[in-house]
Amino acid sequence: MEQRRLGQSSLHIAPLAFGGNVFGWTTDESTSFALLDAFVAAGFNFIDSADVYSRWHPGNQGGESEVILGKWLKARGNRDKVIVATKLGIEMGPGMKGLSRSYMMQAVEASLRRLQTDYIDLYQSHRDDPDTPIEETLSAYAELIKQGKVREIGASNYSAARLAESLRISSAHGLPRYQSLQPLYNLVERKGFEGEIEALCLREKIAVIPFYSLASGFLTGKYRSAADTEGRARGSRVAKYLNDAGFRVIAALDAVAKRHQATPAQVALAWMIARPSITAPIASATNVEQLREIMRAPEINLDADAIAQIDQASA
Repeated sequence: MEQRRLGQSSLHIAPLAFGGNVFGWTTDESTSFALLDAFVAAGFNFIDSADVYSRWHPGNQGGESEVILGKWLKARGNRDKVIVATKLGIEMGPGMKGLSRSYMMQAVEASLRRLQTDYIDLYQSHRDDPDTPIEETLSAYAELIKQGKVREIGASNYSAARLAESLRISSAHGLPRYQSLQPLYNLVERKGFEGEIEALCLREKIAVIPFYSLASGFLTGKYRSAADTEGRARGSRVAKYLNDAGFRVIAALDAVAKRHQATPAQVALAWMIARPSITAPIASATNVEQLREIMRAPEINLDADAIAQIDQASA
């Protein structure tokens, strides 16, 4: 399995990441274990979670994903074989949000407890906190790294301006630097990432690990009408793609998939893996069959014509 360096960090990851947002939401504990077992057995090593996963689900409080991942790590005894990424900053309860030093010190301990581990490989600011000075946040990360609780740090949902300012402050004050960016990016939502922030990541050697790489499942090709979204956990998230622009992308993926004896999902991920700025797209699955499908994506080498055809349809 190919290993890609995460930015300029000490971490090396396979070119496809597993999105742990499904754990405790659309997958129960036993299914989550089966998915994680299959993912690691196939040679992949990067699992992304967050403290807030999956607080949005009725009856959940947040932390469910980390708890399941922690139980699996303990049961398998394989902590040194996987790269565990998690995030903090989105509200977990009254007064429990942001990137202040005091809250970060609480949040990391809570995540470590749930994950049943002594350290987090990649700890990420889930979203920018304009109310906390960047230097305070980066100084708190420096403490956590010195304590051995965190290995590397990343950012998620940052603007180009704020990421650039964070990198400047890291350099000026000798503080840890964000080694990765986790943006929303896929073939039906290209505009937010391509341009200024993609150029910044390439220039500064920041790893890019996009979320919603399959657009909540739309790019698998299984949602081709409003009727297809009914009764689906992610149906409401997919509705916005059911238009001419979305269907153009699906048609291009269908055509390229046919030539490569692949599926639309595999081609959508292969397109991302081939993009110079992307280190590893994050994708989820809710059963092992789905997972086996997407794990084939890194094997697909798209030629220039295929990439151009997809680019034209999704531009």
